[in-house]
Amino acid sequence: MTNSQKLSSLIDSRNGFCNANSTFYSKRNPLPLPANTSLDITTFISSQPHRGTTAFIDAATGHRISFSDLWRAVNRVADCLHHDVGIRRGDVVLILSPNSISIPVVCLAVMSLGAVVTTSNPLNTAGEISRQISDSNPKLAFTTPELAPKVLAGIPIVLLERVGATRGVRVVGVLSEMMKKEPSGERVRDRVSQDDTAMLLYSSGTTGRSKGVNSSHGNLIAHVARYIAEPTTETNEIFLCTVPMFHTFGLLNFVIASVALGSTVVILRKFELEEMMAAVEKYRATVLILVPPVLVAMINGSDLIKRKFDLSSLRTVRCGGAPLSKEVTEGFLEKYPTVDIFQGYALTESNGAGASIDSVEESRRFGAVGLLSSGVEARIVDRNTGRVMGVNQTGELWLKGPSIAKGYYGNEEATKATFDSEGWLKTGDLCYIDDDGFVFIVDRLKELIKYKGYQVPPAELEALLLNHPDILDAAVIPFPDKEVGQCPMAYVARKPESDLSEKQVIDFISKQVAPYKKIRKVAFIDSIPKTASGKTLRKDLINMATSKL
Repeated sequence: MTNSQKLSSLIDSRNGFCNANSTFYSKRNPLPLPANTSLDITTFISSQPHRGTTAFIDAATGHRISFSDLWRAVNRVADCLHHDVGIRRGDVVLILSPNSISIPVVCLAVMSLGAVVTTSNPLNTAGEISRQISDSNPKLAFTTPELAPKVLAGIPIVLLERVGATRGVRVVGVLSEMMKKEPSGERVRDRVSQDDTAMLLYSSGTTGRSKGVNSSHGNLIAHVARYIAEPTTETNEIFLCTVPMFHTFGLLNFVIASVALGSTVVILRKFELEEMMAAVEKYRATVLILVPPVLVAMINGSDLIKRKFDLSSLRTVRCGGAPLSKEVTEGFLEKYPTVDIFQGYALTESNGAGASIDSVEESRRFGAVGLLSSGVEARIVDRNTGRVMGVNQTGELWLKGPSIAKGYYGNEEATKATFDSEGWLKTGDLCYIDDDGFVFIVDRLKELIKYKGYQVPPAELEALLLNHPDILDAAVIPFPDKEVGQCPMAYVARKPESDLSEKQVIDFISKQVAPYKKIRKVAFIDSIPKTASGKTLRKDLINMATSKL
């Protein structure tokens, strides 16, 4: 008997738990990973067989791009980047753009060269973007004329669309022209390894300022392989992309997986509830991928939505970004009884791996985020003692598998704090796994605030608050909100004699951060409660803020 056969015999088939090593194993099918280690994610995606015809549709204009035209465009853009711009393996390329058909073309072209894609939220301020640029050091940026001034001077820019003169930036190309240019015929490119970094997406991790997550070609190949192992969608599915494509949720679903599977994706440039519903009706969308606040908006506006729009094509809603409560799930099913709702759980650091609900039967396990993804191992660890727990015991969820990122770019301290020496990712989420292998999130150990699915790190806002001349100390907490999930609330200790107002605090922060990071509520307090070691007692402040709800 081989070691793997011995291990299999020790694993409980009901919940996937192995007593011998206190590890939970996925009950899903094994991952069909390619044997070739010199394989980039773009080549892997392009080699997947499917019968899809239309790859992407722009919801606003109706412009379509077929799979054959997509791959032609990817090859031409890659050729231009290699020969005309000089992009090579390991070079970082920034994409700063609202949702667009252009994003998949650029991402797939860049990664085919062994170069690295990094993305930034177009809502971020120039200061926030410049910090990311300083950290990732991109050789080139793809952006729109409107957003180009946010890119540091001196970085070459390829415009996603041609307009009149763009001042103060160094334009070296226009994407539409690259897509029309015949390839040079020379296909000599750098050899790419699956261990090479493919994407550098920024996440706040468990605390603090955003850090670049090193996701390799192998990580992304494992993400696609999961859909091959567990096909949950048909080729004729029509997805509506409502989530940001700069975020791992949008990129992995709508640039990586959908192209590999041959599905059609209708792209909304920005989210607006009525526009989303109009697009479902116009393009006969079958699948929506959403964050919980959008689901809540659909519930609250259901009567108007159903009177105004024909949603008969819609079969499935997949929801991620934050846990979905039983009340919200049941409320949605009551309003939209013909639509199945499936939850999922993953992190930027796990590249789509984690847990998911993949069938109607599984969706009846209210409160669960699903069964462990294909190829994923999990442990439940007591944060205080380090003891590894068993079935139905609560602790921090640790994940391991081929999708788990390599660490944080240029940040060894943060990498060591989040990834252990054996490759386990400490998620920062308090969870348990039940008798049937379903994962339940009990609480978030990490301090991120989830505003409409966006990550807001309290430490970043606190650092800005402490720069105000009238503020002695400050702490930022998540305040529950039915519409947006959570909103940032600040507790502020003013300096003696100061008459600083709530509005002044809100205005001070709003000038320095993206709209989703704005502080929405302020309470003044004599002093911020802290432990003996000086750590803010955020739980005490949360209890104080929510006690009157």
